[in-house]
Amino acid sequence: MKFDKNLLIKKYFEENSLIEANKKSFNNFIELRMQDIVKEIGDVIPTVIPPEMEDFRIKLEKISIIKPMMIEADGSKRDIYPMEARLRALTYSAPISLDISAHVDGVQRESFSTQIGRIPIMLKSKYCHLFGLKEEELISKHEDPQDPGGYFILNGNERVLIIVEDLAANKLFVERSSAGPSKFVGKIFSEKGSYRVPHTIEQTKDGLIYISFTRFKRMPIIAVIKALGMTKDSEIVGTISEEKQYDDVFINLYESMDLKTEEDAMEYLAKKAGIMQQKETKYEKIKENLDKYLLPHLGIESRGRYYKAVNLCKIIKRFLMITKDDIDNQDKDHYMHKRLRLSGDLLADLFRVNLRALVNDILYNFQRLVKRGKFQSIKIIIRDKLLTSRINSAMSTGVWVGGRKGLSQNMDRTNFLSSMSHLQRVVSLLSSAQENFAARALHPTHWGRLCVIETPEGTSIGLRKNLALLCDISQSDVDEQKILKTLEGSGLKTKKND
Repeated sequence: MKFDKNLLIKKYFEENSLIEANKKSFNNFIELRMQDIVKEIGDVIPTVIPPEMEDFRIKLEKISIIKPMMIEADGSKRDIYPMEARLRALTYSAPISLDISAHVDGVQRESFSTQIGRIPIMLKSKYCHLFGLKEEELISKHEDPQDPGGYFILNGNERVLIIVEDLAANKLFVERSSAGPSKFVGKIFSEKGSYRVPHTIEQTKDGLIYISFTRFKRMPIIAVIKALGMTKDSEIVGTISEEKQYDDVFINLYESMDLKTEEDAMEYLAKKAGIMQQKETKYEKIKENLDKYLLPHLGIESRGRYYKAVNLCKIIKRFLMITKDDIDNQDKDHYMHKRLRLSGDLLADLFRVNLRALVNDILYNFQRLVKRGKFQSIKIIIRDKLLTSRINSAMSTGVWVGGRKGLSQNMDRTNFLSSMSHLQRVVSLLSSAQENFAARALHPTHWGRLCVIETPEGTSIGLRKNLALLCDISQSDVDEQKILKTLEGSGLKTKKND
């Protein structure tokens, strides 16, 4: 029997869309990640409250979305379809409802569901009216049955959210330093929710290893480990490596030998960081900074300090292994070290920042009314147009949170192939004005993932790519507890530290 590869590919595309990954990412954002972002914010506690109350908190609870609808000039509500949005220069968006409750001195005072804004909906996603429609039904709604969806309609314009190629978070990358006092420099982007904190690990020519993050610049890494509670030199050496001892570790321990206790280490860090306050306040500030900004992907609570100390020891080991034996094998351009940020990831970043802006606006309005003595209900201080306008503005201009530009573009409708190419586009955030030869080069791990031909000539060559036809992108959301249980079942021993 002759094998027909064309039949196989035809069958694949009968069941799968070229832009399936982007739709899955958007659906995942709406169904799971929006609620997770609301949970991240937690209870909202105003600093100014009415004098007769001891405790006042606003709780944000369940978030929900319905399919796109519009309100006409006469106040009537009805469903809106994509073609009408195109012709009338409207935004194809859905209202977001949030359950909010106010608690006074531990007792629920009011509870209601209100609209906090609108979010543009991706065509052919689960929350689009076109989802699941057959060919005849699509034609009756004035849509092209061959159109794959995967884009948005803002003010009548079809906009595409471009896939962004980024370095994987929470991984150590080490390279030789050509300038400055450091011989080797390692970088880790620690990411959790709204936190994305760059960490720099440096080793100077005399063997000392320093770490930099937020306001802690070039701190001896052993001092940071001791400030986290791991104060015994023997424990630090054993945690770094039990098999192979590195001379550099003893050099670093000797340099920090005066730091006998956790308080000594915190005093040293405070002095280096220029924190000059009362003793208790100073230590509290150091602990808060270590909890929030040091490796936040391991947790931002005080109980995670020991795990952070252990991880810093393992980072030292990995750093020394690479610098001593493996520096030439560090391949930053291997696709194992890259992550693709799809529309769901980009919208999650946008929604997180703008929901916080809305919460801050609610707090400001609440405190202003309390000072005037006119506060009655939370309902009247929620401005739903704030969230809507900020999200629409970012998606209309392509200027994203963090100052990134060009992430949203007008869809190329020259012909069907150019539209499909635009929906499959992948961009790197590296500057096209710089050389970046290695990042532009074709890498063996691109095979089957990225198209080896489709890239522009000129300054953007190799930085603007396209997905391969049969490429599928897995979702990165994982259940950490489930993985941990599986590993423990396979023999992993975890050290409990409360």
